[in-house]
Amino acid sequence: MARLTVLDLRGDRSDPRDRMPRPRVDLAAAREGVDATLADVKARGDAALRDLTARFDATEFGADEPLVVPDEVLDAALLDLDPELRAAIERAADQVRWFHERAKPEDWEDERDGARMGVWFRPIERAGVYVPGGKAVYPSTVIMTVVPAQVAGVDQIVLCTPPTGTGPDGERDGWPNRTILAAARLLGVDRVVRVGGAQAVAAMAYGTDSVPACDKVVGPGNLYVSLAKQRLVAEGVIGTDGYAGPTEVVIVADGTADPRVVAADLVAQAEHDELATAMLITHDADLVAPVEAALEVEVTRAHHRERVEAALAGQGTVALVDDIDQAVQVAEAFAAEHLEVQTVDARAVAERIRYAGTTFIGGPTPVSLGDYAAGPNHTLPTSGTARFAGGLTTSSFLVPVNFVEYDQVALEGLAASVRTLAASEDLPAHARAVDVRLEGETTDVRLDGGGA
Repeated sequence: MARLTVLDLRGDRSDPRDRMPRPRVDLAAAREGVDATLADVKARGDAALRDLTARFDATEFGADEPLVVPDEVLDAALLDLDPELRAAIERAADQVRWFHERAKPEDWEDERDGARMGVWFRPIERAGVYVPGGKAVYPSTVIMTVVPAQVAGVDQIVLCTPPTGTGPDGERDGWPNRTILAAARLLGVDRVVRVGGAQAVAAMAYGTDSVPACDKVVGPGNLYVSLAKQRLVAEGVIGTDGYAGPTEVVIVADGTADPRVVAADLVAQAEHDELATAMLITHDADLVAPVEAALEVEVTRAHHRERVEAALAGQGTVALVDDIDQAVQVAEAFAAEHLEVQTVDARAVAERIRYAGTTFIGGPTPVSLGDYAAGPNHTLPTSGTARFAGGLTTSSFLVPVNFVEYDQVALEGLAASVRTLAASEDLPAHARAVDVRLEGETTDVRLDGGGA
């Protein structure tokens, strides 16, 4: 059976964006639910968090039970962490730290016509990071959100994650997943809160007794998490990292690509979520049949087979194009979260595709590297937002502050332009603010309004 829906774009060079495979969701209903959650948390704080956690995560907390994960629980999680897994987390964190240190922007200043100008990059005071805990466990997301904030110099990092962990008996015990807790402890997160979903984002934005208000909230999540972030940005309450919703991969491939590799990479993203998008773009129609055959093998062996099949049935697509030029056009139109290029001269083709969260070049470079340990962040723009936004990086936690320092001579040199522009906008007080400095006037203001 064919797993991929064929989108035949051959002979058609019109804008393909309205034909791209995207998951179909009821945004109106989701927004309504998110708005109710935000309002509830804003009004009732921790009480709302307890009620919403009982409703959405089937976990009830008594009024005297802490939402903040205690130090002893974090310490125990780290102590029990498998040594091999700990080493992998440490290695990945080191690699991610290396990349983000090099991506960190540096202050600069320069002089022109006697004036000094530049930019200072100032870290935000408090960052909120969200780590999902639903269909999978993501210690990698702890690394990807926490390490860049630390590199930026953020004062305090608050981590929220749902209470989906289990005890020795395999039953839920009301705490988050122990691997997530161990990773948070290992990296030195300041506060971990056992709350998930849109309510966690609301708590980090508005602040509650247990969750301090954060300046920026970052991290991937489901549709409700992403919509909550959008709403709160629109209110001017927080900054965010962009729209990091259901995952997606686009693979641009030609006849030199290994069908098994292509199939494995499509399945790797499809196993995340039923709403994941997996798309192959090729001008070699002869590649499709062997990819489909390889998909049968990969799907059959998939641990999360039902999830994979649902994602491929919903958003699995092969776009047939005329040539590499059209493949570049279609890939740009999709603006994928993850873009793989498996073609002849893959680097040159990759450089031509302007928009993607992260581009993975050549057959030996799977998305999995970026998901875990390569260095670039895996918190990336989805749903086509890579056309105007990038992934999470050190810059996400820094505020650029412009500064200007003029002396009298430099002021005189620019005064005429300021006067002319102020006059054109009918804002004479702007010009007066310059002229009063050039006239050498002083103003003697006395609070009593009288003389000496």
